[in-house]
Amino acid sequence: MIDVIVAGGGPTGLMLAGELRLAGVHVVVLEKLTEPAGQSRGRGLHVRSVEVMDQRGLLDRFLAVSERFTVGGHFAGIVNLRTDLLDTAHPFGLATPQPVTERLLTERAVELGAEIRRGCELAGVSQDEDGVTVELADGTQLRSRYLVGCDGGRSAVRKLLGVGFPGEAAKIETLLGDVEVTEQPATLAAVTAEIRKTHIRFGTVPIGDGVYRIIVPAEGVAEDRATAPTFEEFKQRLRVFAGTDFGAHSPRWLSRVGDATRQAERYRVGRVLLAGDAAHIHPPTGGQGLNLGVQDAFNLGWKLAAAVNGWAPEGLLDSYHAERHPVGARVLANTRAQGVLLETDPGAKALEDLLSKLMDFEEVNRYVTEMITAVGVRYDFGDGHELLGKRMRDIGLKRGRLYELLHGGRGLLLDQTGRLSVEGWEDRIDHVVDVSEELDVPAVLLRPDGHVAWAGEDQADLLGQIPRWFGAPVN
Repeated sequence: MIDVIVAGGGPTGLMLAGELRLAGVHVVVLEKLTEPAGQSRGRGLHVRSVEVMDQRGLLDRFLAVSERFTVGGHFAGIVNLRTDLLDTAHPFGLATPQPVTERLLTERAVELGAEIRRGCELAGVSQDEDGVTVELADGTQLRSRYLVGCDGGRSAVRKLLGVGFPGEAAKIETLLGDVEVTEQPATLAAVTAEIRKTHIRFGTVPIGDGVYRIIVPAEGVAEDRATAPTFEEFKQRLRVFAGTDFGAHSPRWLSRVGDATRQAERYRVGRVLLAGDAAHIHPPTGGQGLNLGVQDAFNLGWKLAAAVNGWAPEGLLDSYHAERHPVGARVLANTRAQGVLLETDPGAKALEDLLSKLMDFEEVNRYVTEMITAVGVRYDFGDGHELLGKRMRDIGLKRGRLYELLHGGRGLLLDQTGRLSVEGWEDRIDHVVDVSEELDVPAVLLRPDGHVAWAGEDQADLLGQIPRWFGAPVN
C-alpha cells in the first residue's frame, strides 16, 4: 500500500511530495499531463514563499534562476507595497515562471525519493477506515492510506468526494498570451502606460527571449473557459484597447482567466484532503494563487506525515482545515475587494485614489503588504505569548541562521537558556542550544512549518505544550 497519493503535479502537489518525503513517507504523485505544461500562470514567489523555500534549503536554487523584486506585489494595480516594512530577513519576492518553479520542486521531490507518474487521470475515489482506493481512467486501481487532491480548480478529487464549492461564477474574463511582437519596446511600454490609466486589467510584461506576456480584457465570458482563445481573437482584443496588435506573432501560449471565486466547504473528508486550487479559486490579482497553494502544502505536509508515521496527536490533521480554510477565505476576500477597485467607473477610480493615498501611511502599507505576501498569517493557538501562532522570521544565531536548522522538516526547540529538554521527543524535535541578539524570549518551540508553538523558559509549561503538536513521548 502507498502511504500517500498526491493527485496533481503542479507546485502544490510537488511541494507536498517533498515535505512528505522529508519524513520518510512513501508518496506517489499522479499527474494527468504526460509532459510538463510549460505554461506560466504563476509568475513568482512572494515573501512568505521565499521564506518557505529557505526553510527547506531550496532558496539558492530559486535565486540562481530568478530575478528579485523588492515591491511586495500589487494590490489592485497599486504597486507601492513596501517589503522593507515587513518583519522578515527576506524583504523581496522572486520573479520565477511557474514552469521553473515546477522543475525545481520536481527535482527536489525526486531527489528525496518521491515517485511521479505522468499520464494518470483519476476516474474514481472510494475510502474506508483503512485507506483510499483510487481508480484511474485506464482501469488501474491503486490503494493508499491517504489521498490529497492538488489537481486544480476543476479538481476531480473534490468532485468525486462531493465537497461543496460555493462562491461566485466568473463575471469578467481576461485573455493571456505569451507572444513575440514587432513593436519597439519603448513604444509598447508607452502605449501600455497610457491604457493602464483607465484599464488596469491591461498589461504587457517582457518575459525573456523577445517574448511578452500580454494581458487584455476579453469581450465576455466564454461558455467553455477550458478552451483557449484563438490567436485572432487575442489580436482583435488588442486592437480594441490599443488600436494596434503590436505586430504580435509566434504565440507560445494563449489562455483565459476569469474572476470566479470559490472555496471548498471542507479541506478534509476522512482520509482525503484538498490543497491549492482544488480547495480555492480566485482572480489572480495580487499574484497570490500559487503562493497560497504552496503554503497549504507546507502546513499539511508535516501533519500528514505525522499521521502516517503514527505519532500525530488527536486533532492534528483536522488542524489543517482549521488553520488554512480561514487563510484561504481572507485571500478570496481581498481579491474580491481588488476586483471592485479594478472597475473603471468613477466610484471605483475615486476609491483607488483614496487607497493610494492611504498607502503612504506606513502602518496601512505594512498591513496590506503583509496581507498580500502572507507574512501576516497568524494561526489561532489560543492565549499566550505574543509570538504564539506567528511564523518565525529568520534570525542570526551565534552558530549560523535559524532557517538552516529547519531544513529537515522537524520541530525545533531553540533554547537560549540551556536548561530545557525535549527528552522523549528527540525523534521529532531538534533541541538546539544557541543564542541570538534578535530573539528577546528565552526559548521558542517551532513546528516544522516554522510557526511558534510555545515561547518561554519553564520546563513544565513546555512539556504541557509539546504533546499538542508532537504527540506522546517515546518511553
